[in-house]
Parts: sequence; structure tokens; C-alpha cells
Amino acid sequence: MADDRIRWMNTLFLPAAAALREVCWRPPADIYRRADEWLVKVDLAGVRPEDVSLSVRGRSLIIRGCRRDWIASEGHSHYHMEIAYSHFERRLELPCSLESARITTESREGMLLIRIQPETQS
Repeated sequence: MADDRIRWMNTLFLPAAAALREVCWRPPADIYRRADEWLVKVDLAGVRPEDVSLSVRGRSLIIRGCRRDWIASEGHSHYHMEIAYSHFERRLELPCSLESARITTESREGMLLIRIQPETQS
């Protein structure tokens, strides 16, 4: 009887726990329109620039990376945690094609600034 209850509990809760581990963190982003470019600002506090990658697909800007808990790697144990440490992916769609746009990035005070200059139509 106890074995049945354990199997039943595992059937209910283990798939949900596995799904939660798979969920990516989704950093907030702001998109600004400027005269000749778009400015995307992504809140990536604690993320090293080398842990971020950008790609484009049509009108979508895809930002991927990982925020790592450097304290945990130093042998600390946790008591209470609210900050998400995991892989993340953010897909933002703009109203123009990004395939041939000029894209530059800058990290400033925990923010990733992405400047996008779409190809001008002649």
C-alpha cells in the first residue's frame, strides 16, 4: 500500500518538478524607437557578456545566455533564494527585417544595450 502511494505521488509531482527545471528564465526588456535605429535594453544583472549570444531570424531578435551563481561555486550553501540562476532565452519581434541590419551591443550597469540599424531602402 505504501509503495502505491509513493508511485502515485511520483506520478503527480515528478513530471511537474522536471518541467520547472526546464523552464528558462525570461529577462525583462524595453524597446525604444529612435530616428535611425532601434534600442533594445535587456536587464541582465549578474550575467557576464561572454555568457550571452544574439541571433536574428527574420524580424525576431533572439537573446540567449546563462546567469550563473558564482557564490554557490565557492562552496556556500543556500538558506533563501529568489534570484533566477539558469539558462535564459528572450525572443523579441520588431516591425522590420533584422537579417541585414547593423547590430552593436554594449553592457552598462547590468543592462545589455542592443542597437539595431535596419538596412535603409534606396
